[in-house]
Amino acid sequence: MSFIRTFMTAALLMALSSTAVVVGTAAAAEPLKIAVVEALSGPGSTTNRLFAVATKYWVDDVNARGGWKGTPIEYLEYDSQGSTSVAAEKAGAAIKDGAHIILQGGSSSIAGQITEDVRKHNLRNPDQPVIYMNPGSEALELTGGKCHFYFFRYATNAEMRVKAMVIAMKDANDLGNKVFSINQNYSWGKDMQSVTQAYQNLGGYKVVDAILHDVNKIQDFSPYVARINSSGADTVITGNWGSDLLLLLKAVSSAGLDVQFGTMFLDLPGNIASAGEAALGYYTVQSFNAEAGGEGGRALAEAYEAKVGTAPTASEVRTLFALQMLEAALANVKPGNKVDVTKIALAAESAKIDTPIGEIAMRTDDHQAIVPMVVARVSKDAAVKVDGTDMGFKPIKVIPGPKGVNAVQDSCSMKRPS
Repeated sequence: MSFIRTFMTAALLMALSSTAVVVGTAAAAEPLKIAVVEALSGPGSTTNRLFAVATKYWVDDVNARGGWKGTPIEYLEYDSQGSTSVAAEKAGAAIKDGAHIILQGGSSSIAGQITEDVRKHNLRNPDQPVIYMNPGSEALELTGGKCHFYFFRYATNAEMRVKAMVIAMKDANDLGNKVFSINQNYSWGKDMQSVTQAYQNLGGYKVVDAILHDVNKIQDFSPYVARINSSGADTVITGNWGSDLLLLLKAVSSAGLDVQFGTMFLDLPGNIASAGEAALGYYTVQSFNAEAGGEGGRALAEAYEAKVGTAPTASEVRTLFALQMLEAALANVKPGNKVDVTKIALAAESAKIDTPIGEIAMRTDDHQAIVPMVVARVSKDAAVKVDGTDMGFKPIKVIPGPKGVNAVQDSCSMKRPS
């Protein structure tokens, strides 16, 4: 990537021209501290841990290349245990330990807690602000009513995902005229239901029924499958994840129901192995697909796997892209006796990078990243197989960031430091 090459070249020239100066600067400058606050144990830890793995990979890589203009970056890690109350406690601990940046992405409910904690901390401590980077939580309110200057989202959101899905499935003549909406009953699921309704005209379909259900408490989805069947739906659009997605797919397969699926998280690790061939032909929206990225996509995946031991998931690549955006911002800020978090945030507002699937840029108005998305279909023809199966995600359409991004929400009132 061009900015990484530029960064590496600049660091090398500095080292060759004046080693003593670089060493002296590194010794005097305060190291940048990045703290991951994530569910590293308990429910969801298998997938949420991936945000920490990718962050550590990036920190190690940057430090191996000389750090931030000669100053090392420190990695801190805290286990939220998947609890909002514990996450609040751990975020506070990270701040006390000197973290300048908190990174979390595994849960919108926890994100809502952390972003409010960071906002309040920054109001109380304007001279010691903290940045909150989120590469995974997708509730619209995070860049809506909860937006603030020190929060940056590098993930998509429900509106972006559904819009991309509808465009791709319609173009592939796979959407149909009748859509059934089923989602988990919390902020993310409510966003999904609302947006699926909102894009009826764009997709040329009618939502024939909609369900919100308890999160990860339903063991038998057969009543919902019967309702899907009676609705006459051609397609089910769902934001479900975890067991709620897998049990739904298995119930549909057991009932022999012929219906298409548009999913948001079918590409999470283990899903295809669990769903089996019942998932063939189903769609998902991805923030990265190595096949869609061509040579660059393969190179990224291979470099990561060589260091970590496994191919990167979409969550890990989103995290890498977010941190590469941070690296682009850091290139425009000098280390000093004290890390200037506000200067980093101002630089992050205008950061952009080129990725194998397209440009990512930060939107200043609400700190929502404008990211490309890949709509893919489960297929045995996919170049990259997953979960030890003979199936993978065959890219169908790449949606450029500007085409897929949602409008700035009226509820976001961004106040910048004077």
